[in-house]
Amino acid sequence: MTWIYRLMLVGLLWMLLATGVAAQSVQPIYFVEYDGVLSSYAAGYLRRALREAEAANAQALIVQLTPRGAVMQEARTLAGEIAEAKVPVVVFISPAGHDAGAAGTWLLAAAHVAAMAPESQFGIAAPLFVPAMGVSETTQELLLNEQLQQFEEWGAARQRDVSWADVALRSGFIATAAQAIEGSPPIIDIVARDVDELLLRLEGRVITLADGSQVTLATLGGRPRVVEVNLIEAVLLVLANPTVVFILLIMAGLAFYAEFLSPTVGILAGLGVILLAGAIVGMIALPVQWLSVLGILIAFGLVAADLFVPSHGTLTVIGVGIMIASSLTLFDQVQAPGVTVALWAVILVAVLIAIFAISGVWLALRSRNRPVTTGQEGLIGRLAEVRKRLDPEGMVFVEGALWRAVCENGTAEEGEFVRVTGIYALRLTVRRIDTGESSPPQL
Repeated sequence: MTWIYRLMLVGLLWMLLATGVAAQSVQPIYFVEYDGVLSSYAAGYLRRALREAEAANAQALIVQLTPRGAVMQEARTLAGEIAEAKVPVVVFISPAGHDAGAAGTWLLAAAHVAAMAPESQFGIAAPLFVPAMGVSETTQELLLNEQLQQFEEWGAARQRDVSWADVALRSGFIATAAQAIEGSPPIIDIVARDVDELLLRLEGRVITLADGSQVTLATLGGRPRVVEVNLIEAVLLVLANPTVVFILLIMAGLAFYAEFLSPTVGILAGLGVILLAGAIVGMIALPVQWLSVLGILIAFGLVAADLFVPSHGTLTVIGVGIMIASSLTLFDQVQAPGVTVALWAVILVAVLIAIFAISGVWLALRSRNRPVTTGQEGLIGRLAEVRKRLDPEGMVFVEGALWRAVCENGTAEEGEFVRVTGIYALRLTVRRIDTGESSPPQL
């Protein structure tokens, strides 16, 4: 029976070896998910995921996108890299009902497989082509035709309809997932509810890469490897959020404003510098309109000026109005459609600045109207005890010291109390206390 056991052992080893070889032969599926503005920082993260997938010889990279505005130049550059990728790239616009905007237009067209969730859409109602500054109309037309030719090449390679590209570049184009899939040929390849359904529909698809090689996808039952953001990318992605940029800019202004109102040995000013640096890092990745930034600075200047000019709050109201207008136009919508500051943030900041400014004006007025409590001027209004008869000149005791004084309304005997009305040349002027005045406080 020994030979039987040996045969069973050999069979078991063969099965284990075959299983191991099969497991090694299955190429991994890489997966990256991004929800936010497609800025240069976001494009860098997606670009790193693509490089890792290529290095691992993955059978595909699935890019699940929820774009919330995009910098057109970054979207176009990333689309070109996706089209030339050494592994199949699947761009999936999700969740259902989301508007992918300009980012979806470029990335879906370039992807080897274009997928969308139900009821989602892509495209914008404005020209997709961004005119170059300082060039003639002839050159502009050449640049537009170059981009149109790029769409046509992608469409021919993917066997997808790109007849809409000319309209999108010149005047704008929007299509829903249902409209994009119903054509012949269609604009996109797949409509799927989620990643699981997407993997099911990708099974067996043959993808032709830019170098002419073909890849047959085996995605059924696969578990994609997620490419997570690292710490630096996470910080940069947060800072590149247009609403975060706006809030950091406003908070920096408030910190400087608070330091101006009540100096704190530079603590608030230092905090303002840190917040401003964060805002600048975010603005580097987004097309900022510097005239709007100047408007925000002018708004803070008007609010601060209200502390010194008796405008009864008029300058504050004007400043808040300029701040609102500047925040709504802070980013160039031609170069970055959909990249805007959230309306709730604009309203919240406007209310906070108004409250902050009103509090500052109130504190300033309170400080101005508060009676002087130090120095010689602080004696005015105090009660003094007569130590040498005032007729009209004599001596009084106030604030722990004897003063020469002159009575303005008659005479005052020793032990009586008088009120200080003024001081001149180290001599007080006083008045006798009326009969109905309350008893004097402790000197």
